[in-house]
Amino acid sequence: MIQVFVTGGTFDKEYNYITGELYFKDTHLMEMFERGRCEVEIDIKTLMMVDSLEMRDEDRAIIIYNCTKTPSDRIILTHGTDKMVETARLLAEANIKGKTIVLTGAMIPYAFGTSSDGFFNLGSALAFCQALPPGVYVVMNGRYFNWDNVRKNKQTGTFEELGNPDN
Repeated sequence: MIQVFVTGGTFDKEYNYITGELYFKDTHLMEMFERGRCEVEIDIKTLMMVDSLEMRDEDRAIIIYNCTKTPSDRIILTHGTDKMVETARLLAEANIKGKTIVLTGAMIPYAFGTSSDGFFNLGSALAFCQALPPGVYVVMNGRYFNWDNVRKNKQTGTFEELGNPDN
């Protein structure tokens, strides 16, 4: 079984057509897994619904605690992209043994339909979570990155390896 933890981020934001603001209502993950005809046994648990820019140390402690305590050795964590790498680092530093932990997110909310990268990123995370050995990874844009060799490129809106001369 794959444990899926929801923390919020752009992935699950909704658009208020009157104010033009983004807000949280509920997670879209069950709908996404059903729409993708997922055949993998999953358990979805919402830990919080926050923008990663507003995530506090207490929130990250909840994430680490739940990753440690779940009996599953395969974990997907939906997360806001701005602080995803920071949370990945803290998870790695927590030294959670024998578990594959994959963080993923979206640059455009799933609620925006076909323009969202969320559906693709979730499918990629599901595949990489099953294939990668124990460790902490960031999965975005169809690629996986080791937690200590990734950054968000704020100019391109994509994730890239550190020190790659092509980036």
